[in-house]
Amino acid sequence: MTIEAFIAQEIVLEDELVRIEPLREDHYEALLPVAMHRDLWQFTSARINEPGDFRRYFDTALREKKENRSYPFAYFNRQSNRYAGSTRFGNIDLAHKRLEIGWTWLDPSLHGTGFNKHCKYLMLQYGFETLGLNRIELKTSLLNVRSQKAMRKIGAVEEGVFRRHMINEDGMIRDTMYFSFIGEEWPETRENFFGEFLVK
Repeated sequence: MTIEAFIAQEIVLEDELVRIEPLREDHYEALLPVAMHRDLWQFTSARINEPGDFRRYFDTALREKKENRSYPFAYFNRQSNRYAGSTRFGNIDLAHKRLEIGWTWLDPSLHGTGFNKHCKYLMLQYGFETLGLNRIELKTSLLNVRSQKAMRKIGAVEEGVFRRHMINEDGMIRDTMYFSFIGEEWPETRENFFGEFLVK
């Protein structure tokens, strides 16, 4: 499959709690109230302080899709019937059967509820079981201890730190910690860390 064909797909992933759907222009107003929680952006490269900042961030996500660079999604909470955040498939390299799950932000009221675990399971399942990927990676700021704990909690393997890896929008230089899942380990990871989602 070419990157163009992959990006052109209508990818919708869902279970009883969450629907992950392709990001569209009409998601902007629904996601804006969530994006205005400034603490969401504390450890990200983006700095979102006002609606104009989020407009720029949102437009960048849509532009990257048009340029076949990433596939952004909106999170929809089926229990509360509202949009709850966003994520992306990025750094897509189908020739080498790998991509990244990242650029993820979620309504603070859903932190620690298991909502994000549902989302990650659906995305990992799609990557390994539908796309047949060899590798799915995640990364986070070295300072973002909460995110690192969340990644370990779902079975992601810590790979190390890329020192002086990025420059945030505010000019701060960031060290980045990388994690990954690989295809050979996915069946065991799925059983050990996502067993509650499997049909018995």
